[in-house]
Amino acid sequence: MTFGRESAASPKRLVVGISGATGIAYGIRVLELARKLGVETHLVVTPAGQRTRAHETGLSARDLAALADVTYRPADIGAAIASGSFRTDGMIVAPCSIRTLSAVATCGNDNLLTRAADVTLKERRRLVLLVRETPLTLGHLRAMTAATESGAIVMPPVPAFYLRPGSVAEIVDHTAGRALDLLGIEHPDLPRWTG
Repeated sequence: MTFGRESAASPKRLVVGISGATGIAYGIRVLELARKLGVETHLVVTPAGQRTRAHETGLSARDLAALADVTYRPADIGAAIASGSFRTDGMIVAPCSIRTLSAVATCGNDNLLTRAADVTLKERRRLVLLVRETPLTLGHLRAMTAATESGAIVMPPVPAFYLRPGSVAEIVDHTAGRALDLLGIEHPDLPRWTG
């Protein structure tokens, strides 16, 4: 067990979880934007998230880990991000599988990602869940309701076509930027509707 002190002028600190749903590009882009904005990132990727990484990207597990300041094993439930005394500015789970959503909704803390999400909620910090599933069953909707009632923000990654994106990368960029917005982390290059 390690104890330490944080300085009063700590940088913004974000926990990023990547679970096993399609859309790992969102989690990757959140990490890239956070680094660009000077935000310290703490990453946990579930085994299913690693499988998705292998299917959807050319990144190795080491490449993905290198995008974060600190990475943790999903089984390490004694990690810093498992404690409420470790201050963060919130957490984004991108993508968020229905299994992870369900665990968050029911406080099923069987791995570090879901434990960190639960800690985020109990400390009244913002938790943003980029839930990836369609179509939705009644069970999915009930889990979304329960997570929302606990304080989570359910943000399915729905494209903003009014911006007339020219590529998938632009769609991913906008969604990742909006997720960071929800944690008070402003991306100055994010296109915004002006009316």
